[in-house]
Amino acid sequence: MLSTRRRVRIETERMTLRPPQHGDFRPWATLREESESFLVPWEPTWAADHLTRKSFTNRVYWAQRTIGNGTALPLFLVRRADQSFLGAITLDNIRRGPAQAGTLGYWIGAPFARQGYMSEAIAAVVHHAFQTLDLSRIEAACLAENSASRGVLEGCGFKYEGVAQSYLQINGRWRNHVLYANLRSDRRGRTGTG
Repeated sequence: MLSTRRRVRIETERMTLRPPQHGDFRPWATLREESESFLVPWEPTWAADHLTRKSFTNRVYWAQRTIGNGTALPLFLVRRADQSFLGAITLDNIRRGPAQAGTLGYWIGAPFARQGYMSEAIAAVVHHAFQTLDLSRIEAACLAENSASRGVLEGCGFKYEGVAQSYLQINGRWRNHVLYANLRSDRRGRTGTG
């Protein structure tokens, strides 16, 4: 089962979603560096070695380990037409037993934002999580002022559930986040947003 899980590939209309590989370092580092000012307001503070090969190698090994033990599904977004690296999406903190849940996180490079790639990726990962991984609940959180991320989540069927105080350190400060969830069998209808 371990080797099968490591070969996870999800095909969407325009992309292949697959685990990171050692050969992805240069496109990943280049896109992260080019998109730094676009990403920094929404992410935890980057470590001093964030864009180094060693840090990326650790990321690849972490991805292999977590996919192998079923606790996360970190995937890179690769556009099939030209093999461009677009960003990443991770289904993390996968909990089995009575929860059958996971937490979604994602980022897209600045040149590829607002072109529908992340909506396509989220829809595919949610489908995979419900149909293949047999999860029941996918959670996501973002800053209240991140209207782009909120719009993507809502467009992909996530519903607002509330606010978590001091949820994550973003750009060096503890920040409140709005919480969303997508349920495999969702009968809630539309919910109000805060």
